[in-house]
Amino acid sequence: MASETDTRPAPDVLPPSLRVPLGVIAALAALVVVALGVLYAGHSQPGTVDRWFVEPTADSVRPPWRPVALAVDFLGEPTGAAALVLAAVTVCLLLRRPRAAVLLVAGVGITVVTATLLKSLVGRTIHGPDNLSYPSGHTAFLTALALMAAMFAADRLGLGRAAGTLLVLAAALVAGAAMGWAQVALGAHYPTDVLGGWCTALVVVPATAWLVDGAADRRRPSGRTADAGQSRDR
Repeated sequence: MASETDTRPAPDVLPPSLRVPLGVIAALAALVVVALGVLYAGHSQPGTVDRWFVEPTADSVRPPWRPVALAVDFLGEPTGAAALVLAAVTVCLLLRRPRAAVLLVAGVGITVVTATLLKSLVGRTIHGPDNLSYPSGHTAFLTALALMAAMFAADRLGLGRAAGTLLVLAAALVAGAAMGWAQVALGAHYPTDVLGGWCTALVVVPATAWLVDGAADRRRPSGRTADAGQSRDR
């Protein structure tokens, strides 16, 4: 039994039940990213929507909440982000899900690169001409990580389309809200930067998962058929 299980192809990292809903969400999120990028291109001041929330300053949050904001912000810094990704990849490998480990590395990497490129294209700044702000890379990173973790959990738990989509969106919302609050509270980003970063992850992660599954299936001629059989069994 063990040897038979070991020879099975790795499950899809984008569960079949989530492909359509996450595809629709990704398309809508892409529209938001583009719309906000066009609206705030070259700006250096908060917009109307930003002022509805708070105008970021260096001391927008004070004790006892400032240490909390700094701790959350650290998760998006190189050291904190690397530790999170390493821990997540280790878990995937221990659970014998190498395809999920590949998605984690690729998903995080592509999300961060995309956010960085968008910053240069949009050219929105905060607190000086050298501080590019749209979209928030910290928010994009943590949201992407939460999305991938939730996709993995939805597949492991065998959740259907509705429950799986709800879990993925809830995880993305919690992670994005936590990091977004920290970024605005610390004066690092405008609220619309945070929204842009959140939507960037919603676009990149499903697309990357689809590419990872496609690449893995092409390397295994019978992989797609076997994976489909596994999905039906579940």
